[in-house]
Amino acid sequence: MLHGDQRGLFELERAIPSECADRLADGRADIGIVPSVELNRQKLTVIPGTGIACRGAVRSIFLISKAPIAEIRTLATDASSRTSVALARIVLAKKYGIAPELHSERPRLGPMLETSDAALIIGDAALVLDPAELPFHVLDLGTEWTAMTGLPMVFAVWAARAELGEQDPKPFLASLGYGMAHIDEIARREHKKVGISEELAREYLTRNIVFELGVREYEGLAAFLEYAAALPTIEARKKVPA
Repeated sequence: MLHGDQRGLFELERAIPSECADRLADGRADIGIVPSVELNRQKLTVIPGTGIACRGAVRSIFLISKAPIAEIRTLATDASSRTSVALARIVLAKKYGIAPELHSERPRLGPMLETSDAALIIGDAALVLDPAELPFHVLDLGTEWTAMTGLPMVFAVWAARAELGEQDPKPFLASLGYGMAHIDEIARREHKKVGISEELAREYLTRNIVFELGVREYEGLAAFLEYAAALPTIEARKKVPA
């Protein structure tokens, strides 16, 4: 969308996933890449073929606990990704039989674990961590989901406000194709901004994250939305502005 033949087709704005969803909800944006869980909350039309998914370890969504997982009573969450919060709740409920109290915090592992038993760390904040070196219990939630369901996990989809109708997926697929053809260039350019090695950036973009969504991914998405819809409605008890 920025560098390929699709430049200029859309007026682009950058925002964290939860903000993208809010902009679609209030009409500030027509199309966005939104947390999957928003499909249960808003009337959106999914643009097929592209999104953000994994088929195993995702490497950028960790549940990190100072207590054994089954003994977690409080969980500090990063509110920037609503899908990850729902996924953590699903895994903890289905696999470990627990429903911890949620606290919304800034994404800083140390302070999060000072006030809660466990922390949900996502995105760049997770990528800079080496889980093997952490003195805590660590779950990769991509691994947990795929082991539990046998299906890919879809974290985000391109979607438009429903009243706009179906959108042509071709520009999104073409832009993805351009990006995948320039993965090495992207890794070289972006890894220092995140604070990780070029090798990890390349591995993350090619082995952990799946950008092309097919039949299995949409089966995983449907399963996730069903589980998420069954979760009790709760709000984080403590909210700290980012």
